[in-house]
Amino acid sequence: MGEFAPCPAEALKAAETVCGRPVELTEITDRRGSAVWRATGAVTTVAVKYGYGEGEENTAREVAVLDQLSGCTVTAGRAAGGTWYVTPWLEGPSTWKVFAPVRDGGEGQGRQDDRNPVLAEAVRLCRAVDDLHAEGWVHGDLQPSHGIHTDTGVKLIDFAWSWHEGTGTPLWPTFHGGITHLVAPELAAWITDGPQPVVPSARSDVYALAGVLWTCATGRWPLDYTAAGIRPDVGPAKRRAAIATGRIPLDSATPWPEFQDVLRPVLLSGPEDRLTAAELGDALASLP
Repeated sequence: MGEFAPCPAEALKAAETVCGRPVELTEITDRRGSAVWRATGAVTTVAVKYGYGEGEENTAREVAVLDQLSGCTVTAGRAAGGTWYVTPWLEGPSTWKVFAPVRDGGEGQGRQDDRNPVLAEAVRLCRAVDDLHAEGWVHGDLQPSHGIHTDTGVKLIDFAWSWHEGTGTPLWPTFHGGITHLVAPELAAWITDGPQPVVPSARSDVYALAGVLWTCATGRWPLDYTAAGIRPDVGPAKRRAAIATGRIPLDSATPWPEFQDVLRPVLLSGPEDRLTAAELGDALASLP
């Protein structure tokens, strides 16, 4: 594992302006040319993100999206080695962490008093995605770590692959569908067969949303690659080509059958028959 990237002086100065001096930087993650710090000062806490090398274009793209999202505050700039931005820190667990009590309960062992608050947070995540879609935005890369459950609602993060349906940011010239395990079959087929640019949609977001919830509940990806004869060492391109067929069965683990029964048709249906994020939230909210 390599050394953590240094925080650009310009980004640190911007964080100090918001947080007050001195600022304490805490390293959060640094991978694929994207480093994130939590910057804490006397006044407040912010997130600092720095894209360098292969991550520079992604970060610049995300800045353009954040600058257009309602309710979002972002300060950004360029350093000698890349692009950085500063935005308020979101305090709260990720969706993955919210579901820990369900996963820790084991197969069929999750207690109802553990599940009730988790179910409420799952509904809140659906509402957050629906709110994004209502503004004409498609996230394009929903993952278990991309929903932050704060006291004031679920906030989405990582908008590098996002675009606005109609006006706003242009599509990426080449789109690979976010995390391979959660890409909708119709998107996988488009990525595999072309032509680019591929156009992610609100319906493909909902597939990923259902996949996120399934993964967070079971601790396993939604599709059963072993049952389909797909080896673990298969690369993303071949895996996407297999997903594109729509023939890979869902994973058989059922730690929360009633919850998964709501997600199952979303993951098995075509885009035209798929629920919206709001409808998925309503269906989950109706569970006892």
